[in-house]
Amino acid sequence: MNTKEMTLQERVEKTLDTVRPALRADGGGVELVDVSEDGVVAVRLTGACGGCPMSTLTLKMGIERALREQVPEVKRVESV
Repeated sequence: MNTKEMTLQERVEKTLDTVRPALRADGGGVELVDVSEDGVVAVRLTGACGGCPMSTLTLKMGIERALREQVPEVKRVESV
């Protein structure tokens, strides 16, 4: 299936798969909670990432940046 045939949620999940190895290397992870029609992606940081003081930076500069580059419909990412 090419990216044009994938749903928005599938494309977001595929992009999250590209950042997960770096998060796992630090004992953390990310799980997709929701993708709204207006381009807001809700994620949950897990493991060491859940309580890390750098989690905001990880969320914005890592996860959100990767998603916005790969999935143009994504407007922002929020941690829930």
